[in-house]
Amino acid sequence: MPLQRRLPKRGFKSMHATFKAEVRLSDLNNLAVGEVDILVLKQAGVLGVLARDVRVILSGEITKAVNLKGLKVSAGAKAAIEAAGGSVA
Repeated sequence: MPLQRRLPKRGFKSMHATFKAEVRLSDLNNLAVGEVDILVLKQAGVLGVLARDVRVILSGEITKAVNLKGLKVSAGAKAAIEAAGGSVA
């Protein structure tokens, strides 16, 4: 029997998938702070411990002013945050 049939089959596991996370606008709206960065999101329990690349996406709505620092933001989410009086740095 050929070697490739005798060896166990293993799937593909991305090395970068565990470090990426997405945050919705509705999650930001539920936070009690005005300045938001990765550390604040981890302490609030919105993100996991291993998250490094965080992206804010347009899902839900935001009604209060939030200042984001060090986070990637989609174009729709940036427009919604700025319309609510917040800023993205």
